[in-house]
Amino acid sequence: MSEVTAVCVLLIAVVLDGVLGDPPNSLHPVAWMGRFVGWGRRRSQATQNSVRFLQGCAVVACGAVIVATVGVLIQIACRQFPHWLALLVQAAVLKSTFSVRSLAGAAGSVAEALSIEDLNTARHQVAYHLVSRDVTTLDASQLSAATIESVAENTSDSFIAPLFYFVVAGLPGALLYRFVNTTDAMLGYRTQELEWFGKPAAKIDDLLNLIPSRLTALVMLMIYAPYVRRTNPAIAVWWRDHSLTASPNAGHPMSAAAGVLGIVLEKQDHYRLGEGQPLPGIRSLQQSIAMLWTTAIAAVVLSVAGLLMWRTL
Repeated sequence: MSEVTAVCVLLIAVVLDGVLGDPPNSLHPVAWMGRFVGWGRRRSQATQNSVRFLQGCAVVACGAVIVATVGVLIQIACRQFPHWLALLVQAAVLKSTFSVRSLAGAAGSVAEALSIEDLNTARHQVAYHLVSRDVTTLDASQLSAATIESVAENTSDSFIAPLFYFVVAGLPGALLYRFVNTTDAMLGYRTQELEWFGKPAAKIDDLLNLIPSRLTALVMLMIYAPYVRRTNPAIAVWWRDHSLTASPNAGHPMSAAAGVLGIVLEKQDHYRLGEGQPLPGIRSLQQSIAMLWTTAIAAVVLSVAGLLMWRTL
């Protein structure tokens, strides 16, 4: 894939996401990945942790080989297509690896419910779309915080990371990242059943997100912090708090968001980012959605520049 083709594929994919959003699950490659992971989980009947770990390795390895191979085959097949069709097919595949519109829409639905003080609907939206924690007792500020945290983390996981791996390795790279991230989302829990079975996916996902998570924080700080006139305080919060989360990566975009927005983001008994700042409200949540779009636009510009430079090396 030439650098010009790669840039066109990326820009068309971004337009498809902004205009159409996600396809139905029956047509979504990520849903297909989820079915494969679910099949692998059902096949695992081991009781020994070592065997569970090896089976988890097999699921990740087999799935990664399959999706990367599919990406290579699509790129090869598209060489035989008319140029416009090749661009559209590859853009549609790339678009399936990320989503900004759906993430912004989910956060917006929470903000809308909170604006009319409908906590039950807000809790439902947060639990259904954004987080896996128990939200039944969260108040409006805590729901705003949970949503902002999810928006910040998923700015990296659901957009910047797939773009990064597309720049580095084309469609195979973006698809492989999305498979590993999906597998971690399904299996990466510290329960008796999943802790060892899901550990391979969790560790590889940590490795793959090492660079994108930090890039996300830097883009947020460079692009949005000056807009809200919080550059120096935001950098200070990020530098101080990025290591407070259990994840080695999630703390970077989340603490950067806390610093940029000038708020505290807290998951009780786990972390408190932005200590000394006020609790978030609806305004902070709305600002986080604006920050998502701003960061995404900046990421597209940087990705285009990266493609033009990377492909010419």
